[in-house]
Amino acid sequence: MDILNNLAFGFEHALTLHNLMYCAIGCAVGTLVGLLPGLGPLSTISLLLPLTYSLPTDGSLIMLAGIYYGAQYGDSVSAITMKIPHASSIVACIDGYQMTLKGKTGLALFTAGVSSFIGGTVAIVVLATLAPTLGEVAFLFGPADYCALMLFGFMCVSFVTTGSLLNGLAMAFIGVLLGVVGTDVNSGVARFTMDMPFLLDGIGLISIALGCFGIAEVVKNLDSGSQLTPFNGKIKLMPTWPEFKRIIPSALRGSVIGSVLGILPGGGPTIAQFAAYAVDKRFSKYKDEIGHGAIEGVAGQAAADEAAARTSFIPLMSIGIPENAVMALMMGAFIIKGIQPGPNMITEHRDLFWGLVASMWVGNCFLVTLNVPLVRYWLSVFKIPFSVLFPSILFFCCVGTYSINNNLDDIFITAVFGFIGYLFLRLKLDPAPLMLGFILGPMLEENFRRAMLISRGNFSVFVTHPISGTLLALIALFIVWQLLVFYFQSRKPATPVTA
Repeated sequence: MDILNNLAFGFEHALTLHNLMYCAIGCAVGTLVGLLPGLGPLSTISLLLPLTYSLPTDGSLIMLAGIYYGAQYGDSVSAITMKIPHASSIVACIDGYQMTLKGKTGLALFTAGVSSFIGGTVAIVVLATLAPTLGEVAFLFGPADYCALMLFGFMCVSFVTTGSLLNGLAMAFIGVLLGVVGTDVNSGVARFTMDMPFLLDGIGLISIALGCFGIAEVVKNLDSGSQLTPFNGKIKLMPTWPEFKRIIPSALRGSVIGSVLGILPGGGPTIAQFAAYAVDKRFSKYKDEIGHGAIEGVAGQAAADEAAARTSFIPLMSIGIPENAVMALMMGAFIIKGIQPGPNMITEHRDLFWGLVASMWVGNCFLVTLNVPLVRYWLSVFKIPFSVLFPSILFFCCVGTYSINNNLDDIFITAVFGFIGYLFLRLKLDPAPLMLGFILGPMLEENFRRAMLISRGNFSVFVTHPISGTLLALIALFIVWQLLVFYFQSRKPATPVTA
């Protein structure tokens, strides 16, 4: 009953006229930001942070939160329609764009919108009921545990790749190598920079994502001489009942995965999407279709993406630790308003805490009513001739890449990866495992070195810690299981060829 009373108290604040207005503005701005390549919530919140000085405390924080989780849906639109992802919509390019090529863009966008609503709702329930205690879960994870968790994440390679496992592992390894380019955090030594100063800060995730997916797809279409846009079918928005029944289980699985990974520092939407996709490809009834335009490939990642975006507020508001760069900016907004996020926030600023939680569900409703009816308008982009559309795509890719660091070199890096991504397409190599390796590789290295420093070089720390030991045992079981599957498949007699 306390939870219901707290939520009722929160809705009293969230449903005031000015808070509703700020929530709607945040959701609308976030959606527009998600649509533009490279312009994620991080840069937008950075630009709007000074406005919090002149805005009301609850309204400004509700608006910034709306921008964050609103962008998670908007970036799915560009990934599904044009294969131009943000960091949190890389997986949406796989099945979402395949559905576009099959003329099911409307269904894919509807699936993303409904799944995002389900993921956001589940995450809000988790946030409301378990925020005071779940924030302490992050304290249970040490460097050795995070290292094992990153290794566990590499198991997703076998599920994320649409080609052979060997090619997927090779691409993941290339991603790991790209991730270590730049200045070493511990020693300050420049690694693999080839004496190029602009590589000292490393290679940006957005540059690789836009190059390997967006620009590569444009070059591929130009090479084929096609003047048609990817979508050439009728707009089918509402799913049939059998299709809707396929959306719900996948969205619920993604919601749970995203809610859990959103709590852990270093987790968040970027990793949650890969985990949800891997689970769907393993446990879905239609796992053979995933990777070739299946609804589950869109629903699971969209739900996980939205759920992780909301539960990432738990470490910030419960223990005062931001788990990613966006949450660090949100922490700055709290501090600007004289509020210190942490264990005392729920009691000392009860109206703000529960008002923010309630506004997330209100924002969830805004996003559904704003985006699902607008699907037909998003599809109007395909009425533009491709000869006009592709320069616009390249322009927004360049603007988005440049806006992150205001560095012209980032545009050249994106162009290089556009050429590399085109080679991947020609060689039929899937870039998704490369992105997974690029994300997890630096995190694995950082936590491994921390664990070694704390344990003074004793490798037993990975086994003696209960969490890391359990994760490593699961990894070992998975490897043995995969080897047994390969062994028995190789023992099967070849199917005779009939004339």
